[in-house]
Amino acid sequence: MAQPLSANGAKKYAALQAAIAESYGVQQASEMFSVEPSIAQELNDAITAKADFLERINIVPVSEIKGEKVFIGVNGPVTGRTDTKENDRIAKDASALGNSLYELFSTESDVGMPYAKIDAWAKFPDFHDRYSAAVQKRIAQDRIVVGFHGTHAAVQTDIKKYPLLQDVNKGWLQQLRELAPQQVLKDGKEPAKVTLGEGGDYANLDALVHDTKQLVDEILREDGDLVAIIGSDLLAADKAKLYTKQGATPTEKERIEDAQVIATYGGLPAFSVPNFPVNAVLVTSWDNLSLYYQDSSWRKQAVDNPKRSRVEDYNSRNEGYVIEQIEKIALTENVELLP
Repeated sequence: MAQPLSANGAKKYAALQAAIAESYGVQQASEMFSVEPSIAQELNDAITAKADFLERINIVPVSEIKGEKVFIGVNGPVTGRTDTKENDRIAKDASALGNSLYELFSTESDVGMPYAKIDAWAKFPDFHDRYSAAVQKRIAQDRIVVGFHGTHAAVQTDIKKYPLLQDVNKGWLQQLRELAPQQVLKDGKEPAKVTLGEGGDYANLDALVHDTKQLVDEILREDGDLVAIIGSDLLAADKAKLYTKQGATPTEKERIEDAQVIATYGGLPAFSVPNFPVNAVLVTSWDNLSLYYQDSSWRKQAVDNPKRSRVEDYNSRNEGYVIEQIEKIALTENVELLP
């Protein structure tokens, strides 16, 4: 038979619910309540702070479920000269007019915390902070997973069939595949795979990143803010080669472990992002990736569920993933490492 919350755990959880109610300005947190937009902003800021990647991109509150993108990217030169004796000066419309809309979908993040964990945390004076941080960190990581793996927004999601949350929302990579397939490299000498290694489509990761960058619109390619997000398997394989060649030398080994040797690929700063596909390379700028949420849509509830021997934190809101300038992003996927 499942054990109930300990007396101390129950006391701390009751205090937690009272603190949540006070923070959000409601009578009790055990009933579903709407989060005020200003407080929703603070909540999203706290979630964003739990993941370095989310702090680099745009997390944007919007008022409507569907609408025009918030950021207007300039996709061409605007500088020139006009002979005003003969012609009128004409302002150039250099904004990316295509693919300018966003759409948000209802998204639920419901977290169950076992009684055993609540009891273990009850001894800490910062119990409230630990609990909130655990919930926020999971939401932050899920947002990243959906951004890189989401392919569609199902009416009823199925985590067993889609363990990478593919059916929660349409993420950045899927939007790129659909809106600009010419900027996605997924076939090499053989269909459905790009080989990396001696005798493959690319001899090394530098060449692969370089060619991925060439898929970005030439006007935006040299803006100076592009980065390469590289899958962990590709980085690990490249680091292994460095160990093989130089790892016997202590100073070189230290440089490799500090990631100083592989700071750039194809002339771009390289980054490893949690939950990014392990066999892919994405080239874009941080500010070209956005997550929009409707500021008035956040709903929250915290309840004790003795039937499952846990406390449950229910969170829902409308959110969606946005590529601000589709011309400024490129992807190579299905990379297969050769021995």
